[in-house]
Amino acid sequence: MDKIKRKSIVRAFLVPIILAGLLWLIGLSLCGAADFMYLEERGAAVPQDGDIVFHESNSRQSPIIKLAQHSRWTHCGIVFHIGDRAYVYEAVEPVKYTPLDDWIARGKNGVYCAKRLKDHLPDSSIARMKAVGARYKGRHYDTLFQWSDKRMYCSELVWKIYSQGAGIDLCEPERFSDFPISIPPVKKLIKQRYGDKFNPAEQIVSPRAIHKSRLLKEVRYSEL
Repeated sequence: MDKIKRKSIVRAFLVPIILAGLLWLIGLSLCGAADFMYLEERGAAVPQDGDIVFHESNSRQSPIIKLAQHSRWTHCGIVFHIGDRAYVYEAVEPVKYTPLDDWIARGKNGVYCAKRLKDHLPDSSIARMKAVGARYKGRHYDTLFQWSDKRMYCSELVWKIYSQGAGIDLCEPERFSDFPISIPPVKKLIKQRYGDKFNPAEQIVSPRAIHKSRLLKEVRYSEL
Protein backbone atom coordinates (compact mmCIF):
# COMPACT_ATOMS: atom_id res chain seq x y z
CA MET A 1 0.00 0.00 0.00
CA ASP A 2 1.55 3.30 -1.05
CA LYS A 3 1.80 6.38 1.17
CA ILE A 4 -1.07 8.22 -0.53
CA LYS A 5 -3.53 5.40 0.15
CA ARG A 6 -2.40 5.13 3.78
CA LYS A 7 -2.90 8.87 4.30
CA SER A 8 -6.37 8.67 2.75
CA ILE A 9 -7.37 5.84 5.07
CA VAL A 10 -6.02 7.67 8.14
CA ARG A 11 -7.90 10.81 7.17
CA ALA A 12 -11.07 8.80 6.60
CA PHE A 13 -10.89 7.52 10.19
CA LEU A 14 -9.56 10.62 11.95
CA VAL A 15 -11.75 13.33 10.41
CA PRO A 16 -15.09 11.91 11.72
CA ILE A 17 -13.54 11.34 15.16
CA ILE A 18 -12.19 14.90 15.33
CA LEU A 19 -15.51 16.36 14.14
CA ALA A 20 -17.43 14.29 16.67
CA GLY A 21 -15.13 15.52 19.41
CA LEU A 22 -15.58 19.14 18.38
CA LEU A 23 -19.34 18.76 18.26
CA TRP A 24 -19.31 17.19 21.73
CA LEU A 25 -17.27 20.08 23.14
CA ILE A 26 -19.55 22.65 21.51
CA GLY A 27 -22.60 20.86 22.86
CA LEU A 28 -21.12 20.71 26.34
CA SER A 29 -20.34 24.41 26.20
CA LEU A 30 -23.86 25.25 25.06
CA CYS A 31 -25.37 23.14 27.80
CA GLY A 32 -23.25 24.91 30.36
CA ALA A 33 -24.30 28.27 28.99
CA ALA A 34 -27.92 27.17 29.04
CA ASP A 35 -27.65 26.13 32.68
CA PHE A 36 -26.09 29.47 33.53
CA MET A 37 -28.80 31.34 31.68
CA TYR A 38 -31.43 29.26 33.47
CA LEU A 39 -29.94 30.15 36.85
CA GLU A 40 -29.78 33.79 35.86
CA GLU A 41 -33.40 33.75 34.74
CA ARG A 42 -34.42 32.24 38.06
CA GLY A 43 -32.35 34.82 39.90
CA ALA A 44 -30.12 32.24 41.57
CA ALA A 45 -28.03 34.00 44.15
CA VAL A 46 -25.87 33.49 47.19
CA PRO A 47 -27.05 34.76 50.59
CA GLN A 48 -26.01 38.33 51.34
CA ASP A 49 -25.93 40.28 54.58
CA GLY A 50 -29.22 42.08 55.00
CA ASP A 51 -31.32 39.51 53.13
CA ILE A 52 -34.62 38.77 54.83
CA VAL A 53 -35.83 35.18 54.90
CA PHE A 54 -39.35 33.91 55.58
CA HIS A 55 -40.81 30.52 56.34
CA GLU A 56 -43.91 28.95 57.81
CA SER A 57 -43.11 28.14 61.39
CA ASN A 58 -44.10 24.87 63.02
CA SER A 59 -44.89 26.64 66.30
CA ARG A 60 -48.31 26.32 67.94
CA GLN A 61 -49.16 29.97 67.25
CA SER A 62 -48.23 29.77 63.57
CA PRO A 63 -51.66 28.66 62.24
CA ILE A 64 -53.34 31.57 64.06
CA ILE A 65 -50.79 34.10 62.78
CA LYS A 66 -51.28 32.67 59.29
CA LEU A 67 -55.04 33.10 59.63
CA ALA A 68 -54.83 36.61 61.06
CA GLN A 69 -52.45 38.05 58.47
CA HIS A 70 -53.64 36.03 55.44
CA SER A 71 -50.12 34.86 54.60
CA ARG A 72 -48.24 31.58 54.84
CA TRP A 73 -45.07 33.34 56.02
CA THR A 74 -45.38 33.38 59.80
CA HIS A 75 -41.72 33.80 60.78
CA CYS A 76 -38.81 35.84 59.44
CA GLY A 77 -35.23 36.74 60.20
CA ILE A 78 -32.30 38.64 58.74
CA VAL A 79 -29.19 37.11 57.18
CA PHE A 80 -25.73 37.99 58.46
CA HIS A 81 -22.43 36.21 57.88
CA ILE A 82 -20.12 35.10 60.63
CA GLY A 83 -16.88 34.25 58.90
CA ASP A 84 -17.81 32.45 55.69
CA ARG A 85 -21.05 30.98 57.01
CA ALA A 86 -24.51 32.51 56.60
CA TYR A 87 -26.69 32.80 59.68
CA VAL A 88 -30.21 34.01 60.35
CA TYR A 89 -30.52 36.52 63.17
CA GLU A 90 -33.98 35.87 64.56
CA ALA A 91 -36.25 36.57 67.49
CA VAL A 92 -37.16 33.20 68.93
CA GLU A 93 -36.45 32.25 72.52
CA PRO A 94 -34.14 34.07 72.87
CA VAL A 95 -32.95 36.40 70.08
CA LYS A 96 -30.04 34.54 68.52
CA TYR A 97 -28.08 33.49 65.43
CA THR A 98 -29.10 30.27 63.69
CA PRO A 99 -27.17 28.73 60.75
CA LEU A 100 -29.14 29.44 57.58
CA ASP A 101 -29.38 25.80 56.50
CA ASP A 102 -30.70 24.81 59.96
CA TRP A 103 -33.18 27.70 59.86
CA ILE A 104 -34.51 26.59 56.48
CA ALA A 105 -34.82 22.97 57.62
CA ARG A 106 -36.79 24.09 60.69
CA GLY A 107 -39.58 25.62 58.62
CA LYS A 108 -42.57 23.67 57.40
CA ASN A 109 -41.45 21.25 54.68
CA GLY A 110 -38.20 23.20 54.33
CA VAL A 111 -39.96 25.83 52.19
CA TYR A 112 -38.75 29.40 52.47
CA CYS A 113 -38.66 32.73 50.67
CA ALA A 114 -35.71 35.13 50.52
CA LYS A 115 -35.96 38.84 49.79
CA ARG A 116 -33.34 41.53 49.28
CA LEU A 117 -33.34 45.30 49.26
CA LYS A 118 -33.73 46.59 45.70
CA ASP A 119 -31.18 49.33 46.32
CA HIS A 120 -27.58 48.58 47.18
CA LEU A 121 -26.96 48.20 50.89
CA PRO A 122 -23.48 49.65 51.64
CA ASP A 123 -21.04 47.96 54.00
CA SER A 124 -21.35 50.88 56.42
CA SER A 125 -25.09 50.25 56.75
CA ILE A 126 -24.51 46.52 57.26
CA ALA A 127 -22.05 47.30 60.06
CA ARG A 128 -24.57 49.59 61.78
CA MET A 129 -27.33 47.01 61.37
CA LYS A 130 -25.17 44.36 63.03
CA ALA A 131 -24.41 46.77 65.87
CA VAL A 132 -28.11 47.50 66.37
CA GLY A 133 -28.90 43.80 66.29
CA ALA A 134 -26.23 43.09 68.90
CA ARG A 135 -28.15 45.24 71.39
CA TYR A 136 -31.09 42.85 71.20
CA LYS A 137 -29.16 39.59 71.39
CA GLY A 138 -30.43 37.39 74.18
CA ARG A 139 -33.73 39.27 74.60
CA HIS A 140 -36.72 37.05 75.35
CA TYR A 141 -39.36 36.39 72.73
CA ASP A 142 -42.34 38.72 72.97
CA THR A 143 -45.50 36.60 73.01
CA LEU A 144 -47.59 39.77 73.41
CA PHE A 145 -46.23 41.40 70.22
CA GLN A 146 -45.73 44.73 71.95
CA TRP A 147 -43.77 47.64 70.46
CA SER A 148 -41.11 47.61 73.17
CA ASP A 149 -37.39 46.87 73.14
CA LYS A 150 -37.63 44.81 76.33
CA ARG A 151 -38.71 41.75 74.36
CA MET A 152 -38.71 41.04 70.64
CA TYR A 153 -40.82 39.18 68.11
CA CYS A 154 -39.49 38.17 64.71
CA SER A 155 -40.72 40.88 62.34
CA GLU A 156 -40.21 43.59 64.94
CA LEU A 157 -36.52 42.65 65.17
CA VAL A 158 -36.06 42.77 61.39
CA TRP A 159 -37.92 46.08 61.06
CA LYS A 160 -35.99 47.78 63.88
CA ILE A 161 -32.58 46.58 62.63
CA TYR A 162 -33.31 48.10 59.22
CA SER A 163 -34.85 51.28 60.64
CA GLN A 164 -32.28 51.98 63.35
CA GLY A 165 -29.26 50.59 61.49
CA ALA A 166 -29.82 51.66 57.88
CA GLY A 167 -32.47 54.37 58.26
CA ILE A 168 -34.90 52.32 56.17
CA ASP A 169 -38.49 51.65 57.21
CA LEU A 170 -39.42 48.53 55.29
CA CYS A 171 -43.14 49.13 55.73
CA GLU A 172 -45.64 51.20 57.67
CA PRO A 173 -46.40 49.71 61.10
CA GLU A 174 -50.00 48.62 61.55
CA ARG A 175 -52.34 48.30 64.54
CA PHE A 176 -53.88 45.17 66.00
CA SER A 177 -57.22 46.60 64.96
CA ASP A 178 -56.13 46.31 61.31
CA PHE A 179 -56.27 42.52 61.64
CA PRO A 180 -59.34 40.23 61.95
CA ILE A 181 -59.05 40.02 65.74
CA SER A 182 -62.71 39.10 66.16
CA ILE A 183 -62.53 35.70 64.47
CA PRO A 184 -62.76 32.90 67.08
CA PRO A 185 -59.20 31.41 66.98
CA VAL A 186 -57.58 34.86 67.10
CA LYS A 187 -59.97 36.11 69.75
CA LYS A 188 -59.26 33.04 71.89
CA LEU A 189 -55.49 33.53 71.70
CA ILE A 190 -55.86 37.22 72.60
CA LYS A 191 -57.93 36.30 75.65
CA GLN A 192 -55.39 33.68 76.75
CA ARG A 193 -52.42 36.02 76.48
CA TYR A 194 -53.82 39.42 77.40
CA GLY A 195 -56.84 38.77 79.57
CA ASP A 196 -58.59 42.13 79.85
CA LYS A 197 -55.46 44.18 79.05
CA PHE A 198 -55.49 43.92 75.27
CA ASN A 199 -54.87 47.19 73.43
CA PRO A 200 -56.20 47.08 69.84
CA ALA A 201 -54.31 50.33 69.10
CA GLU A 202 -50.94 48.70 69.83
CA GLN A 203 -48.48 49.22 66.97
CA ILE A 204 -47.33 46.04 65.21
CA VAL A 205 -45.33 44.89 62.19
CA SER A 206 -46.25 41.52 60.70
CA PRO A 207 -44.09 39.17 58.61
CA ARG A 208 -46.60 39.68 55.80
CA ALA A 209 -46.14 43.45 55.81
CA ILE A 210 -42.36 43.10 55.45
CA HIS A 211 -42.74 40.39 52.81
CA LYS A 212 -44.97 42.72 50.78
CA SER A 213 -42.59 45.68 51.09
CA ARG A 214 -42.10 47.55 47.82
CA LEU A 215 -38.47 48.11 48.80
CA LEU A 216 -37.67 44.41 48.50
CA LYS A 217 -37.23 41.97 45.65
CA GLU A 218 -37.34 38.19 45.79
CA VAL A 219 -34.13 36.25 45.25
CA ARG A 220 -33.66 32.52 44.77
CA TYR A 221 -30.66 31.00 46.44
CA SER A 222 -28.59 28.44 44.61
CA GLU A 223 -28.00 25.22 46.58
CA LEU A 224 -26.61 25.98 50.01
